[in-house]
Amino acid sequence: MRVLIAEDERVLADVVAAGLRRETMAVDVVYDGDAALERAMTHAYDVIVLDRDLPSIHGDEVCRRLVAGRVAARIIMLTASGDLRSKVEGLTLGADDYLPKPFDFPELVARLRALARRTQLAVPPVLARAGVTLDPARREVFRDGRYVALSPKEFAVLEVLLRADGNVVSAEELLEKAWDENISYFTNSVRVTVMTLRRKLGTPAVIETVTGAGYRL
Repeated sequence: MRVLIAEDERVLADVVAAGLRRETMAVDVVYDGDAALERAMTHAYDVIVLDRDLPSIHGDEVCRRLVAGRVAARIIMLTASGDLRSKVEGLTLGADDYLPKPFDFPELVARLRALARRTQLAVPPVLARAGVTLDPARREVFRDGRYVALSPKEFAVLEVLLRADGNVVSAEELLEKAWDENISYFTNSVRVTVMTLRRKLGTPAVIETVTGAGYRL
């Protein structure tokens, strides 16, 4: 899952981003409305965490423009105000969810995962294919009943491959969905991660390299 955090409280934004990365999400962070619009219009995010009180362009206006531009990402608005009127205003703007600050981090994670599911075809809570099962909520992976310990990035790549349901996933798509903006598109990170993932999943290999196209599980 790829998430954009638009929050001008830098300490809060960076702490939340670090926590979400530990939850195997790819996270980008911006601190004002201009940057939020630019990033959201040029990258494919699953969910945008949007603070209402952003500088340069107010969060409400950012939300309006994203909705008008038919950005596919789901939007969860954050605000210091938790009254009913503010919540109604946020949802009326086109946001998909609304969370007052301060919030409990586990609740934010649960809401992000729920919103991300709306951007995809319906899938079961536990993904399974070719003897491999992955539970996104518990962050557990098993191969033929054997527990497989994966790094957050390996877990994220495997989740993307499983969600593809047998279709080929290009290296570019893996970079887009499992890494944040700081990764170079000329890196060999995808190849190395897939290689270690194959090794950990064991034999027979379940991840196929499709020459010139990408990878398939």
